[in-house]
Amino acid sequence: MSNSTDVYDNPLIGRYASKAMSQRWGPMRKFRTWRQLWLWLAEAEAELGMTGDDGKTPRIRPEQIAELAAHLDDIDLERAAVWEKEKRHDVMAHVETLAEVAPKARDIIHLGATSCYVTDNADLILVRESLNQACETLAAVIDALGTFAVAWKSEPTLGFTHFQPAQLTTVGKRATLWLYDLVLDLRELERRRDELPFRGAKGTTGTQASFLALFRGDHDKVKRLDRLVAKKAGFGDVVPVSGQTYTRKLDSQVLDALSGLAQTLHKWGGDLRLLAHRQEVDEPFEKSQVGSSAMAYKRNPMRAERMCSLSRYVMGLPAMAADTVATQWFERTLDDSACRRLYIPQAFLATDAILRIALNVASGLVVNREVIAKNVREYLPYMITENLMMAAVQAGGDRQEVHEVVRQESHDVTAKVKAGTGTTAELLDRLKPKLTGVNFEAIASQGSKEFVGRSPEQVGEFVAEHVEPVRKRYAGVLGMKAELHV
Repeated sequence: MSNSTDVYDNPLIGRYASKAMSQRWGPMRKFRTWRQLWLWLAEAEAELGMTGDDGKTPRIRPEQIAELAAHLDDIDLERAAVWEKEKRHDVMAHVETLAEVAPKARDIIHLGATSCYVTDNADLILVRESLNQACETLAAVIDALGTFAVAWKSEPTLGFTHFQPAQLTTVGKRATLWLYDLVLDLRELERRRDELPFRGAKGTTGTQASFLALFRGDHDKVKRLDRLVAKKAGFGDVVPVSGQTYTRKLDSQVLDALSGLAQTLHKWGGDLRLLAHRQEVDEPFEKSQVGSSAMAYKRNPMRAERMCSLSRYVMGLPAMAADTVATQWFERTLDDSACRRLYIPQAFLATDAILRIALNVASGLVVNREVIAKNVREYLPYMITENLMMAAVQAGGDRQEVHEVVRQESHDVTAKVKAGTGTTAELLDRLKPKLTGVNFEAIASQGSKEFVGRSPEQVGEFVAEHVEPVRKRYAGVLGMKAELHV
């Protein structure tokens, strides 16, 4: 929680997101990354032989680089705030703050760079790290849900279409539907992470004119500088061209990927809420947890509800990123700045929070077998009718005529059930004399497991082909726990 109790505390930080994600997008990490970028730039310029006015003397001395390296962490935010109030420019405020503690390096800090050298490159570093954390947590969710799917791969349960009882599936097979979307989301997040380029050293409008002047017209060194700085930051690629900023299309693509994950988690959360209503599957519920301040008996699916709520927030953010892409003028315009300070960090904070909930839930789902079995028994006569229809057709019946018989009798029985004057068991008794040439007893006596098709096999195949590769890629982070703050 925030140390201050008299100002607004962002719930994403105070209630939901992990400490690692919150710190990554905090001020100390941001400005420490700026200083690291200035150090990398100075190192690269020195390594490429940048010289002074005489064309011989090194422009950047070893002691200057050493002084920058010695002051990466001693960031005085209060002093920087004083400078920013005076200069109305955050980058120059931190240039001055660094120069005060590293006076020998004052004349080389930010040499040849524009503000976006530090702001954009820092954002890309933090975005890539955040994507990686999201991938790791998502992999842990997939692992936990995969274990759940295998454990319940053969447990018959009602399938639903239109949220009406349909043919049987299994608890584990249903879980693979959630899993497949999560696997697709992981692939997209990995692609965005692995293909994310660095802005590099491009100069004020992307022409690298300042660096060309500093390297006395040596185009090769300017090109190498761009790549060298990116390499120091751990990036294998740089944007091929830019204006002052990297294209905001990259932000839009990243937020679209996060939105895609949020869509999946919202769908899963919605299904869990419906299953909780039917009392078939419950999310974790702790011993002293309170469901309602008034209705003490209640056990609300608050984790799934929170997952849906935060997912809805993430799903709404890409529209702002899209607007930013669409309204950038020429080489850049500053109206992207304020909104990006909000939607990029908060997209990751919210996604991190949703994934933490998802991992907590996937690791502790409770299957109420007796309730599921009771519901299956109630609707099993309807399920049996499809096999009866197929048998009647194989015995020479007209498929459409048989279908009409089953339809009429089923609806009549349903009407009696709804009126409280009959049970679903009556359906088979009504159909038996009307479906001739069918081994009725043999089909009607089949248990629920005879009606789940290849569900158990599909679960095994899916986990082997799609979950195991995820487990292999992320073996080092699986088994992580996600305790919720509240």
